[in-house]
Amino acid sequence: MSAKAATASTRPALPGLRRALAGAAVVVLLGAMALDTKVVRIGSAGDVRSAVFSATDYGKSEFPKVQADVEARAADAVTVATAIAKDRATAEKEYGVPAGVGPVISVKFSGVVGEGKSGIYKVAVDGVPDTLMIRVQTGPAINGTELRDATGKITFGQFTNQIEYQDAGSALNNEMKKEVLAKLDTNALTGKTISVVGAFKLVNPKSWLVTPVSLEVK
Repeated sequence: MSAKAATASTRPALPGLRRALAGAAVVVLLGAMALDTKVVRIGSAGDVRSAVFSATDYGKSEFPKVQADVEARAADAVTVATAIAKDRATAEKEYGVPAGVGPVISVKFSGVVGEGKSGIYKVAVDGVPDTLMIRVQTGPAINGTELRDATGKITFGQFTNQIEYQDAGSALNNEMKKEVLAKLDTNALTGKTISVVGAFKLVNPKSWLVTPVSLEVK
C-alpha cells in the first residue's frame, strides 16, 4: 500500500476520535456539576426564600421585646432633665444608648397635654425646667428610629443591608401604633393628663420628641 493510500485510510478515524474525546469531556463536566450541586428541600433551613426579611413579622416579634426593655430602663423625666442640665456628657453615659448623632434615652413621665399639630403634642410635666419642651408623637406618622435604637441590642450587622435596617425601624414604629396608639383617640388628647413611657434622641437638650412604648390617658 502506498503512503498516500495509508494516509487516506486513517483520515476517517479522526472525526470519530474527536467525538469520543468531546463526549468524555461532557461526562467529566456533568460529574463535576453533580458533585458541586446541593439539594435543598423547600422550607428547609437551606431554602433561601425562608431567609427573606419580612418587616411585618419583624415588628410583631420584636416590638414586645423593645417595649419591655424601654420600660425597664426608663428613668423619670425630671431626673433625666436635671442630670442633662447639670452635666450632659455624664447624663448621656448614665441614661443613654449610643445611636449616631445623639444617644437615645428612655424616660417616663405624666403631664397635661397641650396643643398638638400633625399628631405631635406638647406635654407639661411638673418639675422639669421651664426651658425644656417635651413632645410626644402619636401618629398617624411615627418618625425616627428611637425604638430600634433604644435598647442597643438591634444593630446593623443583624441585617442584610441598609434597606432592611431602615425597614426594621419602621416596622417597630408600625407595630407600636397597632399595639399602643390604636387603642386611643389621639385626636382628643389636649387638656387631658397622660402617663407616658418612651424614648427620645438627645440632640437638642431643650426639646425632646418622645416616641412612646406605652401611653395611658388618666
